[in-house]
Amino acid sequence: MSDHDKPTHSSVYGSPMQLPKDHPPVKAGKVGVLLINLGTPDGTDYWPMRRYLREFLSDKRVIEWPKWLWYPILYGIVLNVRPQKSGRAYAEIWNNEQNESPLRTITRSQGEKLQEMLDGAGSQVTVDWAMRYGKPSIKSRLTKMKEEGCDRILVFPLYPQYSAATTATVNDAVFKVLMEMRWQPAIRTVPPYHDHDVYITALADSVKESLSKLDEEPEVVMASYHGIPQSYFQKGDPYHCQCLKTSRLLREKLGWEEGKLISTFQSRFGPEEWLQPYTDKTIEKLAQEGRKNIAVMNPGFVADCLETLEEIAGEGAEIFEEHGGEHFTHIPCLNDSPEGMNVIADIVVRELQGWI
Repeated sequence: MSDHDKPTHSSVYGSPMQLPKDHPPVKAGKVGVLLINLGTPDGTDYWPMRRYLREFLSDKRVIEWPKWLWYPILYGIVLNVRPQKSGRAYAEIWNNEQNESPLRTITRSQGEKLQEMLDGAGSQVTVDWAMRYGKPSIKSRLTKMKEEGCDRILVFPLYPQYSAATTATVNDAVFKVLMEMRWQPAIRTVPPYHDHDVYITALADSVKESLSKLDEEPEVVMASYHGIPQSYFQKGDPYHCQCLKTSRLLREKLGWEEGKLISTFQSRFGPEEWLQPYTDKTIEKLAQEGRKNIAVMNPGFVADCLETLEEIAGEGAEIFEEHGGEHFTHIPCLNDSPEGMNVIADIVVRELQGWI
């Protein structure tokens, strides 16, 4: 058989790769983009919640206590009590039409819209999405991408600010999958983009659009970020500094004076001291001081989820009104809005340079 007659397949950079006639089918030459968010339970009942919480709370990046100390608490108390409480909270914001959490709905839409945007640019890129905890798993999506011929994959942890408990644990899971692969794809991971101008501009535009719909502008706007224990920060985690930089750049972009936009931290868990000021305590304090109109946004979340919809839009509003506040506004996350998708697409195109 002449070289012209031998089976071929596109190699990584497009030149033909010659294969023997009896060689197993090989798919290669595609570029993958994998969007990864925190995770979601499959349902609000006890057992789906327990499975999700067990995977999440047994991650050594999330809870850094030694296993001999943490596991008796986790399995003896937390996993017997928290699934019911968390299940009730999820039920309040559940997407009943699709029987899934809003985080799953939005992340899927982000993946689909990004695929359309990259198709429009004429690139040979396959986009998919996964969850660090729950389904679809990182392993299942990476395996699928490799089988479809993606020998270069950009992993995008959907966290603007870096923390070991978020971005690093995504990378841990990705590299663990690679350890089991004989033919590994090349991997790139997206760095934090807390000070990326497209991201800051999108946040500013979102704030201006939300506030333009109100009868009266809020006296204070809170940027509420997910908290981490103080001990993580003291060990060198850059998260706190990156959150504060995001807020500073956003305030400057909006042209606001200091004090108009303040940073707080939410969702603390366990007995440790977490990053302060705490969101719930600050909401309460503002109401007690006589503030009647405030707004809260969540710049650290790329998609609305339990922590933004139930904890802030729900509980936050209740705290404010119970202590004398009158008008509470929750500014939605960027989600799959045109502004939010422009951020994701801009970062992906930048990080794919040299591959496409």
